[in-house]
Amino acid sequence: MRNFHITTVWGIPIRVNISLLVFLPVLAWIIGSGAQIEVYAGIVSGLAGVSLDLGRLTAGSMPWFIGGAAAVGLFVSVALHELGHAWAAMRYGLRVESITLWILGGLASLEAMPKEWNRELVIALAGPAVSVLVGVACYAALFAIPASAQVTLFLVGWLAVTNLLLAVFNMLPAFPMDGGRVLRALLSRNRPYAVATRIASRIGTGFAVLFAVVGVLSISPMLLLLALFVYGAAASESRSVALAALLEGMTVDDVASPLEATIDADATVEDLVDRMFADRRTEFAVTRGGDVVGVVTVADFRALSKAQREADSVTDLMETDLPRFAAETPAFDALVELDTGRATAAFVDGPEGTRVVTRADFASAMEMRRLMGSPEPF
Repeated sequence: MRNFHITTVWGIPIRVNISLLVFLPVLAWIIGSGAQIEVYAGIVSGLAGVSLDLGRLTAGSMPWFIGGAAAVGLFVSVALHELGHAWAAMRYGLRVESITLWILGGLASLEAMPKEWNRELVIALAGPAVSVLVGVACYAALFAIPASAQVTLFLVGWLAVTNLLLAVFNMLPAFPMDGGRVLRALLSRNRPYAVATRIASRIGTGFAVLFAVVGVLSISPMLLLLALFVYGAAASESRSVALAALLEGMTVDDVASPLEATIDADATVEDLVDRMFADRRTEFAVTRGGDVVGVVTVADFRALSKAQREADSVTDLMETDLPRFAAETPAFDALVELDTGRATAAFVDGPEGTRVVTRADFASAMEMRRLMGSPEPF
């Protein structure tokens, strides 16, 4: 979904997802409803030691103003929470690509998550720590606001409570939420990183199921959305870490197909089919004059009729618009770029010339690592 850039802090672009823009009026209505204001007015009155006048808070269009201001204040608080993560990451020299505010909160996108348990622990705790600080600051501000400023008292008190709740909720060990990352950091003190991720991911999946059950019973769409996010993100990161472990220390040149897995560009499709059966390969690098110029796979000719196979050449089918990597590119980084670009293969430029690497090559390399007894799980 589309993101809108709103500002830049410390060189980090802050973006708002369109889902948040759609949800903000709904959140404003939820917060500004009479029941919510009544509940929080009682809480804030207890915190500030000042009796809030419900009549003033609910008169006319005031609930809409309170709801809108509180909704914006909440997502400013979420942005500060994510900036806490970003500040901690930058202290360790990690680049923060962006911070995105969306319907379920915020996401700080780091160039890479540190595998050192103590660094991940500090980065994960920094966000909730900022939320606690903001909550405490708002609580302290209650005693400096005059009792006559009823609306201001309510909003500042509401933000004090909400920021503390935000910190507590984020510390649930529901990976990949902050608490789940803290759990992984602690687990990885005496376990391989991939094993720690797998355990944290399974616990996160359990919380996703719990969120879903509570969401259904309480008719809460937000909890259901959160359950889907936690479930999907936990599974995705667990898979990513497992793949990274199996490809650790390998370059894309180590994974690429040998130079003999080629077929001439002027060969017919029938020749290609014969080669695939003979060599038991489903993809080939296409060469012309000894230079690699493209890639052809079994999917490229599967829909062709027999007449087309006899008439067409490999040149008519091959893919040429592919990513290109230097030979020393880490294998996992290359695989991530293939996934991001939804490419089936890529060119690899090395000292021996241009070669081709395919998804099948990555799969074969990881399977060999697994069969040879890699210490990390697959």
